[in-house]
Amino acid sequence: MSVQSINVRNQFRGQVREIIEGPVVSEIDVETPSGLVVTSVITTRSVKELGLAVGQEVIALVKSTEVAIAVP
Repeated sequence: MSVQSINVRNQFRGQVREIIEGPVVSEIDVETPSGLVVTSVITTRSVKELGLAVGQEVIALVKSTEVAIAVP
């Protein structure tokens, strides 16, 4: 399956900047060329299966049914 065939319209290309690995889930920070940092929480098993590493080029796929905004 290619990225083009995935039904996710919000795609951000970037580099893995940090991986905070936990026993069950891990946080992955991806920095886009414009400097935007997208953080994903995925299973640690997926981190290993994907072979994710700092500096690796990836695509962050964002699909959400709700985005909340709060005013400070």
